[in-house]
Amino acid sequence: MRAFSPSKFNAVLFLIALNILTFMACLLRPEIFSFLGLIPALFPQQPWTIVTNMFVHVGFGHIIFNMISLYFLGSFSLRLVGERNFLIVYFLGGIVGNILFILLANPLSMGVGASGAIFALGGALAAIAPRIRVFVFPIPAAIPLWVAIALFLLISFLPGIAWQAHVGGLILGLGAGYFLKKGKTYYF
Repeated sequence: MRAFSPSKFNAVLFLIALNILTFMACLLRPEIFSFLGLIPALFPQQPWTIVTNMFVHVGFGHIIFNMISLYFLGSFSLRLVGERNFLIVYFLGGIVGNILFILLANPLSMGVGASGAIFALGGALAAIAPRIRVFVFPIPAAIPLWVAIALFLLISFLPGIAWQAHVGGLILGLGAGYFLKKGKTYYF
């Protein structure tokens, strides 16, 4: 008879759960939103927000799109580079994106969401496996991952989107992907 063993920890599912729990907490207690969101002018008084804002989302569309992206890009990244490197790219990408947001955004604006960290994962994957093909709704055919990342980056420049966090995360991710790929061969 086989003994019970708990399932292995999955960093992607843990991050998704943490994002969803934070989203629900903000729905129930809206004051949490401003306590965890990153406002450049308040950053010296609220330094924790450089990390906590990655778990706060504005609405249902925001969290659904980010969590779907995190699931697909994160699951592939996790298998490809391992849990430790996945978490390093994710959090450093989010933090670098937030630093760019602090430096370049309106000081009174608020930055929230996991997009900078997700762009870091996308950038790392695009550097490691540039020819991998993905489906992006509503495009009916698979396109190269780097094209999908470029399309999403263009969307980042629409009003109300923290393009600074996306660009910062992407730059960190591309660099990390180049570093992680160095000396290794991936077949796709």
